[in-house]
Amino acid sequence: MEDRRENSLGANFDFPPSILDEIQKNIEDIILNFDIPEGNKLEVIKKINFMYSQTRYMSVTDPLTGLYNRRHFEDCVEREFLRSKRYKSNLSFAIIDIDFFKKINDTYGHSCGDFVLKEVAYKILQTFRKTDMVFRYGGEEFTVIITETPMEKAVIPLERLRKAIYDTEFLYRNQPVKLSISIGVSEVNDSTETIHELFEKADKALYKAKENGRNQICTSHL
Repeated sequence: MEDRRENSLGANFDFPPSILDEIQKNIEDIILNFDIPEGNKLEVIKKINFMYSQTRYMSVTDPLTGLYNRRHFEDCVEREFLRSKRYKSNLSFAIIDIDFFKKINDTYGHSCGDFVLKEVAYKILQTFRKTDMVFRYGGEEFTVIITETPMEKAVIPLERLRKAIYDTEFLYRNQPVKLSISIGVSEVNDSTETIHELFEKADKALYKAKENGRNQICTSHL
């Protein structure tokens, strides 16, 4: 939120998975029609499938943190939102922002900023269930889709995460780096008509957490 600059040296791989699927299928069809021994065809297809799986992974993954990227977030949040509305199931959504991230970059350098992003990403992954989905949304912001969970219960792991990050002494080249995070949380309910509303409520709650002094969680009820 404070520094939208990308800390990763690698660029995001900008091909939608659906296009990659189509390309891969077309290549397989072309090879199968080649006038070469069947064994050779299978070997070539195996190699192409391996390269395809690597490319597809890159297309949905942030290269620095290893988390899912913003493109994949947009696909997943739409699917989970529609599922929640259709089956009346609980769905919570959180935006996590590293406090004073620009100051970290300015004080210790962007390589330290990269270190911080990776450490926070790891902490987030360690906190949530495999059924929940964690994304690097951009810059120092992360999002979490917390499935089958109402907001009052989603706050429990989020508070555990906030405390864990604040209590941890992160060491970068033997220098202690103090971190904290602010979190905004929303949920799907009867009045939530669009994904934009779900995101907007969490974003407003995040701004409230920042205004109240950071290092805290605010929900969309507040």
